[in-house]
Amino acid sequence: MHQTINILVVEDDNDINQLLCRIIKKSGYKAKSAYSGTEALLHLDNQSWDLILLDLMIPGLSGEDVLHKIRLKGSIPVIIISAKNEKETRIGTLRKGADDFISKPFDVEEVSARIDSLLRRYKYTSEQPKAMLTHKDIQLDLEAMKVTVNGSMLTLTGREYKILSLLMESPQKVFSKANVFESVWGEPFHGDDNTVNVHMSNLRNKLANANPAEEYIETIWGMGYRMKS
Repeated sequence: MHQTINILVVEDDNDINQLLCRIIKKSGYKAKSAYSGTEALLHLDNQSWDLILLDLMIPGLSGEDVLHKIRLKGSIPVIIISAKNEKETRIGTLRKGADDFISKPFDVEEVSARIDSLLRRYKYTSEQPKAMLTHKDIQLDLEAMKVTVNGSMLTLTGREYKILSLLMESPQKVFSKANVFESVWGEPFHGDDNTVNVHMSNLRNKLANANPAEEYIETIWGMGYRMKS
């Protein structure tokens, strides 16, 4: 059972709002709807929240303004869910304090996985109080920022650690080189493959040296990378 986790859904489209609430409740969390920026701020003043799903194009205060006010209050996890999915918008909201960005139209399973991942990162999920990610014989401790492979400690650079944690948090998702670069470096991707290629190659070599019998990261040609099942 999950501990009681309250999630606020700020979305003015009733059908989408209710769909997101159903996704949240199916995962065992509690959901509350808000349909404008002003209504969202009222809920923020009257109750504590463990996570917020926030659309950008909402009446009253914009999603960007709501995000700004959320960050003035503290570090509540925020996932932006928006049709405004241009690179500049994604990068801008992440730099302004959003924890994740999901583009519309969205995949129901991906939304559920992103919510679980972010809650795990903030150590709310009762099943994983130590915020531990696992894949095959890799264990990644998000709290201690340590990685073990087949029981042995793995020494990674900061970038390599961020790449591995990004892939492990959504192991079924294919991450393009642009996804990886923008998530790990926090800068717009201008098509220079070499930076991502070098760090990915170094990470793969370290994983292979730790356990030569196993393959952990696969390349989906023309698309990107994901954890190998």
